[in-house]
Amino acid sequence: MLLSKTSWFPALLLAGLGALNTLAFAPFSYHMLPLLTLLVLAYCIQQAQSPKQAAIFGYAYGLGWFGVGISWVHVSIATFGGMPLVASLAIMALLVGYLSVFPALATWFSWRFRGNFWFPLLLASSWFIVENLRSWFLTGFPWLSVGYSQTDGWMAPWAPVIGETGISFLMLLIAGSVAVAVQRKLWVWPAIAFLILAVSPGLHLLKGWQETGAKVKVALVQGNIAQELRWDPEQEAITMRKYMELSRPYLNTDIMIWPEAAIPQLEPLALAYLFNLDMLAAENNTAVVTGILDYKENGDAYNGMIVLGKSGEKTTGGDYRYSTKNRYQKHHLLPIGEFVPFQSILKHVAPFFNLPMSSFSRGDWLQPNLQANGYALLAALCFEIAFPRQMIANFNDNTDFLLTVSNDAWFGDSIGPHQHLEIARMRALELGRPLLRATNNGITATVTADGKEQARLLQFEQGVLTAEVPLVQGRTLYSRWSDWPVLIVSLFSVGLLSFRRYSLRT
Repeated sequence: MLLSKTSWFPALLLAGLGALNTLAFAPFSYHMLPLLTLLVLAYCIQQAQSPKQAAIFGYAYGLGWFGVGISWVHVSIATFGGMPLVASLAIMALLVGYLSVFPALATWFSWRFRGNFWFPLLLASSWFIVENLRSWFLTGFPWLSVGYSQTDGWMAPWAPVIGETGISFLMLLIAGSVAVAVQRKLWVWPAIAFLILAVSPGLHLLKGWQETGAKVKVALVQGNIAQELRWDPEQEAITMRKYMELSRPYLNTDIMIWPEAAIPQLEPLALAYLFNLDMLAAENNTAVVTGILDYKENGDAYNGMIVLGKSGEKTTGGDYRYSTKNRYQKHHLLPIGEFVPFQSILKHVAPFFNLPMSSFSRGDWLQPNLQANGYALLAALCFEIAFPRQMIANFNDNTDFLLTVSNDAWFGDSIGPHQHLEIARMRALELGRPLLRATNNGITATVTADGKEQARLLQFEQGVLTAEVPLVQGRTLYSRWSDWPVLIVSLFSVGLLSFRRYSLRT
């Protein structure tokens, strides 16, 4: 059934408000903006005449939300994909259209099983469940979840307690509460919303960790290698020499970090270089962690990280061997970039589907923390930092740092790298550990355990960032409970309210 003419206005309004959401995230950071846009969405859902119309409202909101918010993806497709503009725009349209299905599902369910009084809880629960689905379905793409807008916002103290996903739940609960009050004058929900906001500053008392007083001196190397040169065989020696020269003056640090695939040779082919760097680091009582690609004799290829130099406090020589277990192999591979579904077919469509090293093997879900000069580093490669459950699964009481390395040169001078750093900072806030983030061309930064930037390097410049990062001890509640408390509440609420709605109809 076609919508009436008046039905298009709220859909267009919601698409615009969804696009406006982009300003809530880095680098703009208007933190409270999503509460306004979600409030209008919640109000429109209540005004919808059918579940289909509610779903259209959610879909329109998603089109604006993702169409503008992840527009930076087009930079890599258009610049490095080797595809005509029309084709690259079509791929972006498909991605945005797919992601918009998830808010549409949440709004459909919220209308279908709505109740006048319980609407805020049902909306928040439905949104939470659907966003969890987005984080793993077809390997998952949980980018731009609304809770990330609070990394520096009023609700940030909730992160060590219920995580970013829990903050998203609360934001939907608040939006739904105000919408119910506006339409039906049910003031108990706004009172709950006010309480949620009011207690936020005091939640720092529940963060669960404290500084030990010790500091670790780190150096993060940013080579700023142009993307088109990274895999040029003629540039291999030049790139490897650049990283070595940048690093030499800073070998007095405790830990040195090089970015994702900083060494442009496959690990078996770079052994002479690696052994030399291993001994150099060991002689200076430091450890170097670098991203590198590995290719096994059985044909398996891994995007990973290795540790060179001192792995433990008591080691006296270089610990690196090609057979070393002190390595990390990326588990959560990036679709298209690191694995291509139906590659045998799609590689004939466009060069974009046949990029160098685009068929990696998947590392294990559970892997030991990297050991570097006596410190334990929980590793995540590139967009893996956007998956909190993977981080929690590999987190333990002995973890000293969160470590993420990346190459955001794919996305040029766009908002993508800024959003990426914001997501990484949320992980530090959730898990209560300092974060080290080394990238090829920015944004390289160190982040303290409260999610605050300690220092950063400018984008598109080569250099070395040094900092003395405070160590902490203790565990956040979120690092122990993960999403389970909010998930149980959401499933129980959706199940109970759905059953109640069904019972009333029968």
